[in-house]
Amino acid sequence: MRNYSSKQLFKGATRTLIAVAVSTAFPMHAALAQEAKPEASGNDGTKLETVIVTANRRAENIKEVPMSISAIKGDALDTYGANGQDIRFLSSRVPSLNIESDFGRSFPRFYIRGLGNTDFDLNASQPVGLIYDDIVQESPILKGFPVFDVDQVEVLRGPQGTLFGRNSPAGVIKFDSAKPTRTFEGYGSVGYGNYGAINLEGAVNVPLNQDWAMRISGQGQSRNDRVTNPLSTGTKTLEGYHDNAARVQFQYKNSGFSALFNLHGRDMAGNATLFRANIIQKGTNDLVPGFDYGTYPTDGLNTQTLTSSGANAHLRWDLEGLTVHSITGYDKAKFYSRADVDGGYGASYAKTMGPGFIPFTAETADGLPNLRQITQEVRVESSTKDPLQWIAGLYYFNERIQVDSFDFNTLGGNVQDGYAVQHQNAKSYAAFGSVNYAVNDQFKVRAGMRYTKDSKDFDAQRQWTPGQPISAGGTPVLTANPSASNVTWDLSGSYAMDKSTNLFARVATGYRAPSIQGRVLFGDSISVAQSEKNLSFEAGIKKDILDNTARISATVFQYTAKDLQLTAGSGGVNQNKLVNADKATGQGFEIDGQANLNRNWKATVGVSYNDTQIKDPNLFVAACGNGCTVTNPAGPFKGTAAINGNPLPRAPKWVGNFTLKYTTQVGEGTLYAVTDWAYKDSYNMFLYEAAEYKAKSLLEGGLRVGYQWADGKYELAAYGRNITNKQQVIAAIDFNNLTGILNEPRSYGVQFKANF
Repeated sequence: MRNYSSKQLFKGATRTLIAVAVSTAFPMHAALAQEAKPEASGNDGTKLETVIVTANRRAENIKEVPMSISAIKGDALDTYGANGQDIRFLSSRVPSLNIESDFGRSFPRFYIRGLGNTDFDLNASQPVGLIYDDIVQESPILKGFPVFDVDQVEVLRGPQGTLFGRNSPAGVIKFDSAKPTRTFEGYGSVGYGNYGAINLEGAVNVPLNQDWAMRISGQGQSRNDRVTNPLSTGTKTLEGYHDNAARVQFQYKNSGFSALFNLHGRDMAGNATLFRANIIQKGTNDLVPGFDYGTYPTDGLNTQTLTSSGANAHLRWDLEGLTVHSITGYDKAKFYSRADVDGGYGASYAKTMGPGFIPFTAETADGLPNLRQITQEVRVESSTKDPLQWIAGLYYFNERIQVDSFDFNTLGGNVQDGYAVQHQNAKSYAAFGSVNYAVNDQFKVRAGMRYTKDSKDFDAQRQWTPGQPISAGGTPVLTANPSASNVTWDLSGSYAMDKSTNLFARVATGYRAPSIQGRVLFGDSISVAQSEKNLSFEAGIKKDILDNTARISATVFQYTAKDLQLTAGSGGVNQNKLVNADKATGQGFEIDGQANLNRNWKATVGVSYNDTQIKDPNLFVAACGNGCTVTNPAGPFKGTAAINGNPLPRAPKWVGNFTLKYTTQVGEGTLYAVTDWAYKDSYNMFLYEAAEYKAKSLLEGGLRVGYQWADGKYELAAYGRNITNKQQVIAAIDFNNLTGILNEPRSYGVQFKANF
């Protein structure tokens, strides 16, 4: 049998994907839709709605946007988020998207096409930008704001360095809240599930007068503790939480001026992620026999709190031939998270009562007593119907944070015995512009450019060395002041073959500012990663088929990230270090489709393949400090591993999703059933490869069955998430013992929604 390299396979896929996608992606869908075509011609509800996105800062048909993009809205968001899960419910719901967290409901980490950042420090930067109501959310703590009363979520794959230039070399996830209207309306939803989960959500829209309208929306989520500590020490019950958020918006419109004011806040309290010691069988990635999710022996304390609030103002002037936008944002947050990082009890514990041998205790906490972010954008754009359209703007970003790190003496009554502090002030200035030109009715081109200048002032000091008297002091103040400037650009084109078929191609660059790692609680140095740059190529097709009853988008891509910022562990020390890899490459394809099979059946399908590779023969990292089974070649120093040729961490090659919905009229209302499935391929948890830290592939499914009254005012549904109750290790701690982190177990419940 002949062997083929991944590059050869990619080239073959590139040549054949567009030809094959339309004919093979929906074989069943096509057959059923053809049978339904006579009915579809009567527009009985089988035709797909037009999807409008703002990926290019203008409202456009998604089919005409020359980039790989997915949109999620409406019923899909209700289905995925029914059990009260945080923003991670979007993971794998569209091609090439992965989301995870080692902090639980806070600090989500995003990956697009394999590019992300595993850094768990509270000043970590990420290469995936998150935009909430046109405001960049830079801090990972701000990126976890709950998803409620949202019109649409857009996932923009590939570098977005022109119009969304704040650290977005991998892509952007864009959330647009429902806006105030001049109609009195609203909704309320209440859900109850296992473990005493209560999920509340509602919104009311109020026209105040001819010019003003107001919209108030909120969400309240809570769950009882579901994990018990059988010991007399440590936190006794865990994994319960409350998570409340609200948003108030005021909109003014009069003549050629409009203003939108947004106030929002969040209050969350619960537990940090449970780090479970020695749950991985040595030499494998299997759970140990007899593992019990509901039991967690621990001698440490576990708590997590987060409060955040913010305000933003969107001002718009519609002038003759152009529109002026001013977008001002202010956000602040406080955060504290404490956990038993060694994952168990004591330095040595009987296997019959606890997690087995633990070489040393590690009970730590990290906090953000102060996070403040200010952003300002001024944008001017053309508003004519001329073939040439343009956008120009200026952008300013300012962030100030303080990070506290604490150590605790687990065996001495859980009292504090160490402290370190970091301060970071980050500033960024940018000027950007883009032009769109319609060569003719079929062919359109777009070009954009952005100049960015970044600077950071950073200091860190260990003021109390763990295990030493506080009078012994710590380290001198360590400082870093990196700065960088960069020009990013993109060039794209789209060609309408006919009314239903668009071809597109895009080349784009991305940039991420220098990053700093300063966890000096257990070390005497800080690390700085220089800026990274990304060059990406993609091409694809977007097509409506079968009289607009089915739609498909297919893309092939290739990128090279130079000076890629990576996070390396420190072996047997609870410490991270930033490094730059010479480069990393990625290549693959994405298929995103949906179909109304007939009046009763609807389906969506998405699949992506991402082949990533680190290319740096001189890069070595410290491997695990607990005797795991490392499969990479040894590095030049004891305990190190060579990672050249490894895939990027947390980067599954295959990601897939599928939904199928059935509706039928029962009485005067509609009965429906929808199932959704998300698949994630295996991946490395860290930069090096080890048998224990190679996550297994994971397939999780959901089910929702409900009834909607004829007038659409009321809806009652039952739901289940992870209905097969698949449990496995999805992340780990590698400095101490075989400590693992699990996916969410099965959840189920009922939900009632009323619209008015």
